[in-house]
Amino acid sequence: MMAHKKPFFYIFTFFMLSICFVPIFGDTNGQILIRFKGFLSNNNALNNWVDESNLCNWSGLLCTNNNFYGLRLENMGLGGKIDVDTLFELTNLVSFSVMNNSFEGPMPEFKKLVKLRGLFLSNNKFSGEILDNGFEGMVNLKRVFLAGNEFNGHIPFSLASLTRLLDLDLHDNSFGGNIPEFQQNVFRFFDLSNNQLEGQIPISLSNEPLTSFSGNKGLCGKPLNPCNISPTKSIVHPNSPPSTQGNRNKHKRLLRVLIVVLAIVLLASIVALLFIQSRRRRRSVKQLKPILGLQQNSQKTQSFKETQSIDLAGDFSKGENGELNFVREDRGSFDLQDLLRASAEVLGSGSFGSTYKAMISNGPIVVVKRFRHMNNVGKNEFFEHMEKLGSLKHPNLLPLVAFYYKKEEKFLVYDYGENGSLASHLHGRNGIVLNWSTRLKIIKGVARGLSHLYEEFPKQNLPHGHLKSSNVILNNSFEPLLTEYGLIPMTNKNHAQQFMASYKSPEVTHFDRPNGKTDIWCLGILILELLTGKFPSNYLRHGKGGESSDLATWVNTVVREEWTGEVFDKDIMGTRNGEGEMLKLLRIGMFCCEWSVERRLDWKDALAKIEELKEKDSEDESFSYVSEGDLYSKGVTDDDFSFSVVTDSHVDKIGNVTD
Repeated sequence: MMAHKKPFFYIFTFFMLSICFVPIFGDTNGQILIRFKGFLSNNNALNNWVDESNLCNWSGLLCTNNNFYGLRLENMGLGGKIDVDTLFELTNLVSFSVMNNSFEGPMPEFKKLVKLRGLFLSNNKFSGEILDNGFEGMVNLKRVFLAGNEFNGHIPFSLASLTRLLDLDLHDNSFGGNIPEFQQNVFRFFDLSNNQLEGQIPISLSNEPLTSFSGNKGLCGKPLNPCNISPTKSIVHPNSPPSTQGNRNKHKRLLRVLIVVLAIVLLASIVALLFIQSRRRRRSVKQLKPILGLQQNSQKTQSFKETQSIDLAGDFSKGENGELNFVREDRGSFDLQDLLRASAEVLGSGSFGSTYKAMISNGPIVVVKRFRHMNNVGKNEFFEHMEKLGSLKHPNLLPLVAFYYKKEEKFLVYDYGENGSLASHLHGRNGIVLNWSTRLKIIKGVARGLSHLYEEFPKQNLPHGHLKSSNVILNNSFEPLLTEYGLIPMTNKNHAQQFMASYKSPEVTHFDRPNGKTDIWCLGILILELLTGKFPSNYLRHGKGGESSDLATWVNTVVREEWTGEVFDKDIMGTRNGEGEMLKLLRIGMFCCEWSVERRLDWKDALAKIEELKEKDSEDESFSYVSEGDLYSKGVTDDDFSFSVVTDSHVDKIGNVTD
């Protein structure tokens, strides 16, 4: 009798467990997010978290191809609890941002979210010490932003041990103690300023900018002042001679003066820091009116109605200078006042000026770029050139919608690219991994867009002039759109030489002679960046680029001297049956980067070779990168990879090349 009861008992138990656990493990992303929202206070900004069929339209959600991958809950006045256990159920979560909110207390246990690539907590009220194991296991983290909080204690060793970390921002906290040895010695962005750190700066960080360490009184060593060993203080005996006693009194007076001076400097620094911090908090989401030179309201905060009532100041109140000049007939659905009333978000600040995302009420989302160095031509010529740019129509060019003319500066209005820039995806800002097929699609689109510019501006040496990954915008299907093209004729030459990508090429670096293949050099650098995942560090230096740390030189060295598959980005190394096509693109990129202009590909050949590439190898082309012998077995030799590197002996050769 008992034997018959046991199967029934097991079935009943399984049934009850199923009833208990199915709701937990079967929750959709929408249900999980709604539970997460329940822990937040002041969450009115998330009122549209309702319809799960439109999940990617929810406020603050990051999606690609309608697939959720991150949360960007910034500038929403949120508070309450960040329930990490609920976030843990979001299996696709790789980016989390709550910057510019009102969260407080200790840092939550984000270490449970081991898939995170980006963690952004800046400008909240988090406080206390972060435990040494606070980042333990977060091996995928590339960007950590904790600035503008109240953290104290030492910088956790688990943070310093992250090998993939590219950007670290800890400024304006109260971190103390010594700076640990970071496993990642080369950062794209690094800021420890305005803390209470002390001791010698690690040698591995000595090449970071001085501003990365300013505001830490106890720090020394490069790039700050050297660490000097204080001399042994002499002991003054009570019966010392009067002259010695007088010296001691003199030292005391000097010490008092020094203390007073330091107190004044400290007070001034605190006032300045408070002012800077206040401005930073106001900049993240703001109206475009102050940007265009409008009058300011005396109140600290304004409703939309109050903001709309502000009139344009001075020359902006009427006339041609007070209007948006549309260059596309299909985009005139809003005017300057609509743009000024739009809520705006600062996307970044580049070499030309700031870039803003403007969400026009009952209208489109546009990007407004501010240019302060466009005084190279007169007003009529500027208007004509903008009309020409507006007439360009190509699926791989970000359309210019309108412009706003002012003598001192100009504002260009573009369509908005839903997925940000190629640079943000390649270097970890958005936490999305671009696979080989997507990267191939992107580079084909870039080549097509650049070729169209060559066709439209046949008499210009630099039809684009500023081609780099941050100027390649991706739409919702990850099609590339080139931006900031065709601006060389409008830009002051001194500024172009300092900042624009084309002026980092070897022919401009050494001879100030751009030619019809200079933009192709930029295309080659972009190809190598896309394949290797490495940022071209010479783009960060002001002035003409040097070859010492050029990405093309590095690739050539690795390929010729120590060939392995490690030249490719780890995120595409697992690609099946695509290695041969990746290698072909690498060779195309290297020939586009030829230092000798004569040997460099022209735009037609570069486009034709890129168009021939496929996602997968044909059966007779597939091979692995295990050894150099495998390459030779497929007929690949050193000559297939070699390209000339500029040295003193090459100068004459390049100098003799004509435009």
